[in-house]
Amino acid sequence: MPPRMDSPMPSLDGGTDWFNSQPIKTEDLKGHTVLIHFWSVSCGICKESLPDIDRWIQTYGPLGLKVISVHMPRQESDTNVEAVKEVIAEYNIKQPCVVDNWHTITDAFDNKYVPAYYVFDSDGKMRDFKAGEKAAKMVEPVLERIMKASKAEAQSPG
Repeated sequence: MPPRMDSPMPSLDGGTDWFNSQPIKTEDLKGHTVLIHFWSVSCGICKESLPDIDRWIQTYGPLGLKVISVHMPRQESDTNVEAVKEVIAEYNIKQPCVVDNWHTITDAFDNKYVPAYYVFDSDGKMRDFKAGEKAAKMVEPVLERIMKASKAEAQSPG
C-alpha cells in the first residue's frame, strides 16, 4: 500500500548503487524536511524537472531540506548504471542519488510513477505526494509551507 498522509517514511535500504553520498538510512534524515524524488534516465519529463530540484536545494537546503533522488528503472535499458552516471554528470545532480535496479525502495514506497515526489516533515511523516508532468510545479508551495512551519516550530519557546 502506498504511504498515506502522516505515515512514516519507508526504508531507503536496498539500492544497488549510491552517488554523491554514502548510503543513507531513513533514521539519518530525522529532524529534516525530506523530499524523495523518483526519476528515470528514460523519462524526459524527469530530466526537465532536474533544474527545479537543484533550485529547491539552493533555496531550501540552507533551511534544512534534504533531497534524495531514487533512480527507478522503467525498462531493461534503464538498469545501465553507467547511463545513470552520465545523466548525473550531464545535469550536474548534486543531491544523493540511489539506483534502485531491484525496485526494493520503489516497492517500499509502492511507487508506480516517474517523476514522483514524496515530501516528509521533520518528524519523518509524509505530508505530500505528487507525480507526473505538472508535479514539480505543485511541489514547491508544499515545500515552502512545510519549511515555514518547521522554522516556526523551531523558534517557538519550548
